Amino acid sequence: MARYWFKPRDYGYGATPVTWEGWALALGTAALISAMTVALVSSHRSDAAVVAPYLVVVLALVTVVVIVSKRKTDGVWRWRWGRRQN
Repeated sequence: MARYWFKPRDYGYGATPVTWEGWALALGTAALISAMTVALVSSHRSDAAVVAPYLVVVLALVTVVVIVSKRKTDGVWRWRWGRRQN
């Protein structure tokens, strides 16, 4: 039996965390990107030698999180307009 960390959103595209693992993934990712951003800003450097690796790491991190989230979602990701009422 698969244990899902996310459920499809009621409105929009994507998923919402429903277990501690899903919340840990979402909040951990946000914390890591925030810490990297603070480190970048506090370095007072904005040249390509610093910004390019930052962007590559953020893009790679977001890609991994999206892949894991899609695999751990109970359902498919698609655009939703809310729950259908019969």
